[in-house]
Amino acid sequence: MGTTLDVSRAELALVVMYLNKAEARDKLCRAIQYGSKFLSGGQPGTAQNVDKSTSLARKVFRLFKFVNDLHGLISPVPKGTPLPLVLLGKSKNALLSTFLFLDQIVWLGRSGIYKNKERAELLGRISLFCWMGSSVCTTLVEVGEMGRLSSSMKKIEKGLKNGNKYQDEDYRAKLKKSNERSLALIKSAMDIVVAAGLLQLAPTKITPRVTGAFGFITSIISCYQLLPTRPKIKTP
Repeated sequence: MGTTLDVSRAELALVVMYLNKAEARDKLCRAIQYGSKFLSGGQPGTAQNVDKSTSLARKVFRLFKFVNDLHGLISPVPKGTPLPLVLLGKSKNALLSTFLFLDQIVWLGRSGIYKNKERAELLGRISLFCWMGSSVCTTLVEVGEMGRLSSSMKKIEKGLKNGNKYQDEDYRAKLKKSNERSLALIKSAMDIVVAAGLLQLAPTKITPRVTGAFGFITSIISCYQLLPTRPKIKTP
């Protein structure tokens, strides 16, 4: 009885910890937003209203968030990182920071505080191009980093000779990192499609329903990436 209660408390504590993160709440709202976009298919109705209202609400979660990537832009990079990956990483930070900054003006426009509607819409479109560019940079960075991890893992395999590679702690750590980067690669690649859909770059192929489906999947991936580590429960 006591063990079951301890497990329940631990699980509930994880849920509370998760929901206390502004980023987690934002991604949950994102899943609702794109799920509604998928259901509406771009047609007027309740689902489209939920899509638009949730999109506006999410912008509040992102106020001043551009500072995070601005900090990443000026932060030093790990030693040994190839120059192309450094440049791509910094470009991603610059583009994402610009997107988040311009997104605040879009929110001011949609809230009625900023009166120049045409300029707000133009800045909104520019911000989406910045997000799309940052997703492209992220995709390329993940491909490059996975290549580096693969090379490092092969060296460990050669060093082990006939040993079991899965018993090597360093190999397992790199394998875990490789899996995490694979998931991040899938997410960033799909976000490029989402951005193209929002910009209506290929409206006949990337329809609102396709955009909603891809956006919902990447939102679920983001929610999964933010999950806290489960503590080990001691059993008697």
